[in-house]
Amino acid sequence: MKISVSFTLLLLLGAVPASESQQTYPPDINTVLTQMAAWLVQMKADMITGQAQLQTQLDTLKQQQLVQQVAFSASLVVAGESRIGPVTLDTTLIYKYVPTNIGNAYNSNTGLFSAPVRGAYHFEWHFNGDSSGGSAGWLVKNSQKVFAVYEQQATGFMSVSNGLTLLLEVGDVVFVRLAATSFVFDNFNHHTTFSGHLLFPM
Repeated sequence: MKISVSFTLLLLLGAVPASESQQTYPPDINTVLTQMAAWLVQMKADMITGQAQLQTQLDTLKQQQLVQQVAFSASLVVAGESRIGPVTLDTTLIYKYVPTNIGNAYNSNTGLFSAPVRGAYHFEWHFNGDSSGGSAGWLVKNSQKVFAVYEQQATGFMSVSNGLTLLLEVGDVVFVRLAATSFVFDNFNHHTTFSGHLLFPM
């Protein structure tokens, strides 16, 4: 009888699949800790990368905001007085007194304004002179004469001015050119001026 019961039990045990006969144990704690450490390292690396990308985006936005802040005003002389002309050839005027140059787009060594961003810009220029000759000139975009000013009178001081808005590409230059045979006058009161500012980028 004992032999038949043992044999029956043996047959029953043999009929149970091996997967069900084995106990399931929790994973090795060292393996779990290793996996968690790797996961934390990856998370930290992802966070550092994300922070770097965010900082780059912020720096780019800040730079774009700075570029979009463009305005300048300048006159011919810093102090004393100066008479330029009459000149024999068309001559670029170099405005030396620069109380405002936000964005540093105007160069007081060359008299050139260089557009730092594509957009619509507004410019104004004023000439001052007297009865000794006429004052004439142009606002020039790159090499193209755009708008002109002209004034001549028999006695006293005279003043003439003009203004316009231009669509400029990055790197376009704008400056004021005094016409041949003309002259301008400036002193500490800053009569002869050149100004411009970015209206909006495009």
